[in-house]
Amino acid sequence: MWLKQLSILNFKNYTEATLNFALEANAFTGDNGAGKTNLLDAIHYLSLCKSYFNPVDSQQIKQGEDWFMVQGEFDKDAQPDVVACSLKRNQKKQFKKNKKEYTRLADHIGQFPLVMVSPNDSAIVTDGSEERRRFVDNVISQTDHQYLDGLIAYNRYLIQRNSLLKQAAKGRMLDKSLLDVLNAQLVEAGNRIFEKRKAFMTEFIPEFDRHYQFLTETAERVSLVYESPLMEGAFLDLLERSLERDCVLERTTVGIHKDDLLFSIHEGMPLKKFGSQGQQKSFLIALKLAQYSFLHRQKGFKPLLLLDDIFDKLDDRRTRKLMQMVSTDDFGQIFLTDTDTMRINRIFEEINRKVCIFEISKGTVNQQLEMA
Repeated sequence: MWLKQLSILNFKNYTEATLNFALEANAFTGDNGAGKTNLLDAIHYLSLCKSYFNPVDSQQIKQGEDWFMVQGEFDKDAQPDVVACSLKRNQKKQFKKNKKEYTRLADHIGQFPLVMVSPNDSAIVTDGSEERRRFVDNVISQTDHQYLDGLIAYNRYLIQRNSLLKQAAKGRMLDKSLLDVLNAQLVEAGNRIFEKRKAFMTEFIPEFDRHYQFLTETAERVSLVYESPLMEGAFLDLLERSLERDCVLERTTVGIHKDDLLFSIHEGMPLKKFGSQGQQKSFLIALKLAQYSFLHRQKGFKPLLLLDDIFDKLDDRRTRKLMQMVSTDDFGQIFLTDTDTMRINRIFEEINRKVCIFEISKGTVNQQLEMA
C-alpha cells in the first residue's frame, strides 16, 4: 500500500497544496514552523480520521477560513482508492472513501494503517499509564474493530458504575442489584479486552526487542512488561474485594482501565528516571517499529511510516541504523521531516537509497527534488 497523491485546502497553515509522492522515501524539509509536520498530520487524518496532535477538528482549519479539506489517493494491490475528509465550522466532519460517506468513522480505521513517530511520543514514557494504554489500544484497534467496540462499551459501563458509587457516597443506599448488573457487564467486556491485550503483548514484545537491539547494537539492556490488575485474580472477585475502597474513593479502582506498560533499562531501572534522552527516544522508536511489524503481519501489507523530526536527540550511529532499517524491504513507503536538506541527502546517499525531497516554506511547497 502507498499514498500516491495528497491534496489539502485551508488545512492548518496551508491555503492549497498538492504533492505527488515517491513509492519509497519522501522527505519534507524546511525551517521550524514552515509546515512540515502539518503534511504528516494531513496523512494521519486520511488514515485514522483525526489529527495526531490536536483532538479538536475545528482547530485544523486555516486561520480566517471556514472549512478545510484533505484528500489522498492510495494504491493498495493496484486498486486505487480516494479518501477525503472535510469539515465546515460548526458542522459534522465528513469522511468519504471513493465518494461514499462513512456512517461510522470506526469502519475506516485499519483500512489504510499508519504508524507515526513524533517528539510528542515522549509522553508515552514520561506521562501516566493512560498514554501507554492509548498506545496499545491504537495498535490493536487498527487490526480488530471488535476491540474498539468492546473498549467503548467497557468505558460506558465504567462511567455508570462510578456514577452509582458517587450516588452511594452522597448518602443514598447502594443499589446492589444494579451494581451486580454493572459488575457483570464490566467483567464481560473487561475480560475480552484483557485477553486481547495479553495476546497482543505476547506477539509484540519479541518484535520490540528485535528492533531495539538492531537500532542500538545491544548497547544497553531494556525490558517491556505488560501489567494488569486482572493478572492478580478473577475480575469479579477483584471488584467485590475492592467495593469498600471503591465506595470511599467514589470510583472503580480495579480493572483493565488500570493496565500499564513497564519500561525499564539497566536490569530493572525505570526508563523514565534512568534513561538518557537518546535512550528514551531509541526505546520509543523501537516501540513504533514493533507496531509497524505487528500491523504488517496482521494486515498482510505494509503500512505507511511517518517520522517527524526523527534525528533530534539521536547520535549519527543510531540515525544511520534507523534509516538502514526502514529502507529495507521489510518497510514500505516512508515520510519524514527534517530542517536540514543536506543531512537528508547525505544519509540516503550513505544507505544507497533514493529519496524525494519537498522543500517547505511558510505553508508552501517550493521545490521537489529526487536525490539518489
